[in-house]
Amino acid sequence: MSHTLTMMISQEEIAQRVQAIAIEINEHYKNSEAVILIGLLRGSAIFLADLSRLLTVPVILDFMATSSYGKGTDGGEVKILKELDEEIHGKDVLIVEDIVDTGNTLNKIKKMLLLRDPKSLAICTLLNKPARRQAEVVIDWQGFSIEDKFVVGYGMDYAQLYRNLPYVGIVNFD
Repeated sequence: MSHTLTMMISQEEIAQRVQAIAIEINEHYKNSEAVILIGLLRGSAIFLADLSRLLTVPVILDFMATSSYGKGTDGGEVKILKELDEEIHGKDVLIVEDIVDTGNTLNKIKKMLLLRDPKSLAICTLLNKPARRQAEVVIDWQGFSIEDKFVVGYGMDYAQLYRNLPYVGIVNFD
């Protein structure tokens, strides 16, 4: 399918916003023994890397990979493809996501993780797309609220391409 890209959020805007989020997270967790950052693969990898390097609080990195089975993008059953390596019981946990769209998968992951009795569980996302929300998700830190556009770059893909772009772009299908 033929397509073009249009820049939505520049590399500079992303860097400034990630820095601001890091300052808030550092303040919030200043008394924490360690914060377990859980990156949801693959989209969050670049955001997680940049954010974690700006944190001054002790950090443990871990990852989860999931897939949703259901009707289209509505999400049905969440299947765990890669489970956490770290034990989160009694720990401060921060889920790091690239984009919150319908909220269905993130809502189910949050419920699953809460069953493991973490000390705290928060959500940080680079992009929030509230127009697509189907499940209520409380986002503790967000980079940008965006309109309902198909976006790529800074970890997000179209057919596994464009994750390496340093900016967020809109895919325009011809």
